[in-house]
This record gives sequence, structure tokens and C-alpha cells, in this order.
Amino acid sequence: MLYNYFMIDEVIKILQNAKQPQSEFVKLMDNFKNPYLVLIACILSLRTNDKTTYPATLRMLKLAKTPQDMMNVTEEDLAKAIYPVGFYKNKAGQIIELSKIIVEKYNGKVPDSIDELCKFRGVGRKTANLVMTLGFGEPAICVDVHVHRIFNRLGYVKTKTPEETEFALREKLPIKYWIPINTLLVTHGQNICKPINPQCNICPISEYCQKIGVKNK
Repeated sequence: MLYNYFMIDEVIKILQNAKQPQSEFVKLMDNFKNPYLVLIACILSLRTNDKTTYPATLRMLKLAKTPQDMMNVTEEDLAKAIYPVGFYKNKAGQIIELSKIIVEKYNGKVPDSIDELCKFRGVGRKTANLVMTLGFGEPAICVDVHVHRIFNRLGYVKTKTPEETEFALREKLPIKYWIPINTLLVTHGQNICKPINPQCNICPISEYCQKIGVKNK
């Protein structure tokens, strides 16, 4: 099966109409519309599941919602608030550090370029792309494990890493889908197209999927 424009158009249309249940954290991120909040919440989410990240993010936001306010929070207090997210002590120091840099170097505003965002300690292309899409509303492609896995299962790309997937999608995915694709595929990956034992029998886009790497198709 070779994907053409129409087929990927149909796949995304089906996923948009499926209205699969979203995690509370995904809903929160979609509603922020604020690059700083997207940035610090995404940092919390790294190597941590949404059920843990969501309440931790709410506790963090009670302490500070701007880089200026975050500079007045101690690492100890922030670490206590975000526990038990993975590497919570390191993340607390990272968030306070980047908040100071944003205030002192960028006049309190999160930089609006992937290259600049990736200069922050611990911020990679996944986080930077998410800040661009959900924070600034600018076209970018945030590729996490769900997006990487699903596009490879579909047969739309053939890549080995999320970063390879991002650049492959930049070449062929219509730009109108760049912003919504992460939320759509994260939700689909959490509900149906799971890493192990994906529920292909109830998948709404099964007929468009080559099911590459899936056992017991």
C-alpha cells in the first residue's frame, strides 16, 4: 500500500471524527495556549505517564505560572510539588534554571524558534515542536513515541527514531495537519494503537494500516 494525499487525508479525517477519550493532561496541554506553560508542563511529562503528570502540573501551577514568578520558587518546594514525576529533582532545577534564562536573556518571553528552544538544558526537538504548535500556534511536528510508532505501523514512513520521523513527515505530511497530528495520534496510541497488543479489531483506520511490526494482525 502506497500512501497518497487522499489516503492520509482520510486517515486523519477518521481520527478527528472518532473523538476518542483524551487524558486530562492532553486536554490541559491543548487548552494552555501559552508557550511557557506548555514548555514547563512538557518537561514534567518526559518519561512520566499522563496520570502522574496531570496532578503534578496542577500543583506546580499553584506555585507559579510565569517565569518571573518561578524564579522566586525554591528547587526544594518545586521538587515537592511535582513529585512523583520521573527525575523530579532534576526537573525542578531545570525549570527554575530555564525560567531565569527566559527572564534574563529573552526579556521574559519564551523564544519562538526550535533552535533557540533546544538551547535550554534538557529540551529536545519533541518539546520544542510542542511549544511551537500548542504554545505559539505555529506549524511544527511534535513526534513522541506514539506518533513515531503509529506512522511506522501505518507504513506512511519507515524510520528508526522519532527525530527521523519528524523530518520524514516534514517532507510528506500536508502542513495543515502539522499542529493537530500530535494530539490525534497520542490519543489514538493511548486508546487503541498501543505499543503492545494494539486493538486492531476496533481500530477505525485499520483498513488503511499495513500493521508493520504487529503480531497477530
